[in-house]
Amino acid sequence: MATKLKGRDLLCLKDFSKEEILEIISFGDKLKMDSMVGKQEHYLEGKSVAMIFQKASTRTRVSFEVAAFELGAHALYLNANDMQLHRGETISDTAHVLSRYVAGIVARVFAHQDLVDLAANSDSPIINALSDLSHPCQILGDLMTIREKKGPLKGLRLAYVGDGNNVANSLLLGAARVGMNIAIASPKGFEPREDIVKTATEIAKQSDSSVLVTNDPLVSVQDVDVVYTDVWASMGQEAEHEERVKVMRPFSLTADLMGHAKNDAIVLHCLPAHRGEEITDEVMDGPQSVVFDQAENRLHIQKAVLALLLG
Repeated sequence: MATKLKGRDLLCLKDFSKEEILEIISFGDKLKMDSMVGKQEHYLEGKSVAMIFQKASTRTRVSFEVAAFELGAHALYLNANDMQLHRGETISDTAHVLSRYVAGIVARVFAHQDLVDLAANSDSPIINALSDLSHPCQILGDLMTIREKKGPLKGLRLAYVGDGNNVANSLLLGAARVGMNIAIASPKGFEPREDIVKTATEIAKQSDSSVLVTNDPLVSVQDVDVVYTDVWASMGQEAEHEERVKVMRPFSLTADLMGHAKNDAIVLHCLPAHRGEEITDEVMDGPQSVVFDQAENRLHIQKAVLALLLG
C-alpha cells in the first residue's frame, strides 16, 4: 500500500491537504466496505501501537484498540498512572524510548503541547487522540459520515452550536480544508480560539468556502445541511458545569432550532451526550440523527489513519 502519508504525525488537520484528508476518508470507506463482507487485511501485521491516555475514554479507546487488532497490530494501553511520566520522567525521554519499541504512538492528552513534544522526540508517528486544542480523528470520522450521507463535501453547509472547544476548532479546519461552509454559534466568551478561526478563514478562501462565527444559533443553522453539537463542559471542566449550562441553554439543539435547517439536514454529536442539555431526546433519537453511524465510523477512520500512517 503505497502512500505519501506513511510516517506522518497527525496532530492537527491544518497540517494536511484536502487531497490527504480525502485519501484518509476514502480508505476508511474501503475498510468499512471490507468489514461488511467479512474481509480483513492485516496492514499492520506484527506491529505494536502504544496508546497513552491521560484522560478517560470510551469511543476513542475502544475504536483505536479494535482498529489496531483488526489491522493485525497489538495495542498497548498506557494510562498516566502506569507510566514513569507520573513519577517525573520527561515527555522527550518517554518518546525516545517508546518509539524504539512501537510502530506508532496514539496519545490522548490534556495539553496539546505534550503532543508537540512527543512528535519532536519520537521516531514513530504520533496520532492525536484528543487534546485541549484539537480532535482531528473525530473530525475525520465526521467528514466520512457527512460524505456517506450527503455526497461530495464541497459546498455543503455545516453549523456547529455550543461550546467553541477542541471539536469546534478541528471542525473549522477540516471543513474549510475540504471546501465546506461552516458556521459556529457559541455564547460570548465561549467562541473557538481566534488563531484557529483566522487560520480556517485563510484556508476557506483557498477552497472557495466560508467561515462564520456568531453568537446567534438561529443565524448559524439557517438552511444548513448538517447540524453538530457537543457537550457544554468538557472533561476537566466539571466545576464549571452549572455555570456553563446557564449560559448555553439558548444553544440547546432542539426540534425548534432544527426547524431552521434544511428539511433533510442531518444531526451529528461526537458523544457522550448530556441529553436535555446540549441536545434533546427528540433530536438525538429523531429521523435526522446519524449520531450512532457517526460513532461507528470512528472505528473505520481510525483503521485508515493507523494503516496509512504506520503501514
